[in-house]
Amino acid sequence: MSTLSSTADETAAVGPRTTLTGLPARIDRGPRGSRGGRRTGGRRIGSHVFLVILAIYFVVPVWWLFVAATKDTAGLFGSPAFWFDGRFALFDNVAALFQYQGGLYWRWLGNSFVYAFAGGIGATALSVLAGYGFAKYAFRGRGAVFSVILGSVMVPLTALVIPTFMLLSQYGIINTPWAVILPSLLSPFGVYLMRVSAQDAVPDEMLEAARIDGASELRIFFQIALPLLRPAIVTVLLLSVVGTWNNFFLPLAMLSDPQLLPVTVGLNRWTALSNAGAGGEQVWNLITSGAFISVLPLLLSFLFLQRYWQGGLAVGSIR
Repeated sequence: MSTLSSTADETAAVGPRTTLTGLPARIDRGPRGSRGGRRTGGRRIGSHVFLVILAIYFVVPVWWLFVAATKDTAGLFGSPAFWFDGRFALFDNVAALFQYQGGLYWRWLGNSFVYAFAGGIGATALSVLAGYGFAKYAFRGRGAVFSVILGSVMVPLTALVIPTFMLLSQYGIINTPWAVILPSLLSPFGVYLMRVSAQDAVPDEMLEAARIDGASELRIFFQIALPLLRPAIVTVLLLSVVGTWNNFFLPLAMLSDPQLLPVTVGLNRWTALSNAGAGGEQVWNLITSGAFISVLPLLLSFLFLQRYWQGGLAVGSIR
């Protein structure tokens, strides 16, 4: 009895059981580990199912638009919504689209490119300059000014259209391209995103070392900061271009000349004419084809610029 008790005491004093190599032996914890593995696998399956549901949610409207663009007007109302009709009319619809009303759709598409890229590039340039200034320069009132900019993110853009209309009407630029481009140059969210990115991606020590070496502020900005900020710049550019391209209420309020309308407002006018049945004219097939073509530039932009999101940060840090 005493021998067993002394052995137990020695084992407790030594601690965990070890093998001949001196390493601690693996303790079999029983079914608890298997329950943890099943729990982790269940979480993984649940997250995959959720992602699949989200993917279907975002892909279904694009699929419907593509299928609708391949149908004529009779096929749109006489065939299943999410499947093709017996007649593939995509090329006929596109040919008729570019000829309808003297090729007015070409004009609308060109206007959308001008408004989107002029407003997007301008908004990105201003956001980069403002965000870098807020992040790397100390000046009086910096916190108050940035708080005002951050608060303006919460203001809906549609709430600013009427005040913007009254302001621009005093300068006589209503019903001109500038009435759409100038308001699109302001992007409070872009400024916020660039400030956060500049704080994290551009080290202050690197800027101080460049100043000690005699580099000017412009050289530091263009040769050091911009390469490091490339992913954020591409992100702000895409968000600004997409936001201006999809903007509907601003050009609707600012423009009345059909030759100046973007594709969003122009297709809405055709929709109103088709709903009213003016002259017995129904152009639903042209509307769906025009909407499908208007989406393609945005899809291509995301596909071609995606590599900058994935590799831009690593490339910029190496440089």
